[in-house]
Amino acid sequence: MQKTSALPKFFLLLCLGLSSTLAYSADKEWVTLIDGTTGMDNFNILGDANWSAQMGAIEATAGNGASFLVSKESYSDFSLRIEFWASDDANSGIFMRCQDPSSVNDRNCYEANIYDQRPDPAYGTGGIVHIAPVAEPRPKAGGKWNIYLLTLQGDHLVVELNGEKTVDVRDNLFASGPFALQWGRGTLRFRKVEIMEL
Repeated sequence: MQKTSALPKFFLLLCLGLSSTLAYSADKEWVTLIDGTTGMDNFNILGDANWSAQMGAIEATAGNGASFLVSKESYSDFSLRIEFWASDDANSGIFMRCQDPSSVNDRNCYEANIYDQRPDPAYGTGGIVHIAPVAEPRPKAGGKWNIYLLTLQGDHLVVELNGEKTVDVRDNLFASGPFALQWGRGTLRFRKVEIMEL
């Protein structure tokens, strides 16, 4: 009686496992929430900033206190890709996994900051406020188009600004919630906002 090796069967099972993993990964895709002229219907407006579609972007230039575009959906594990323009004096941020969509702040959300002139620059542009300072030389976003790539997977938080990693940290304070785009001061434009759930 001829012996058959278990090795080919093992490789077959391994290949089937890999192909199903690859198929699962291929199912993940970017979902566009703002495309430059439309998209505010995917958000609730909190505060009274003058959000409008201008110059191929969703823009805010004035308001009384902080204002937010808060996503209508909640997310846990995701990558968020945002193309934004900020004036030199802008105070803004991307707030993630917010615990109360009616009261967004840097204590009940993770905030990837956009604030070149922050009095404490350690948590300025590129940092996560109260969680992860940004190292020197600190990046600046004012006066140009920028791309934020923000990835939150479990307790792993990664911030990339214009292709440079500024934060890579572990923190388990918040597990899920909506995200919010902030106007606090200056001029802010968001021309593309995309999310991929992981």
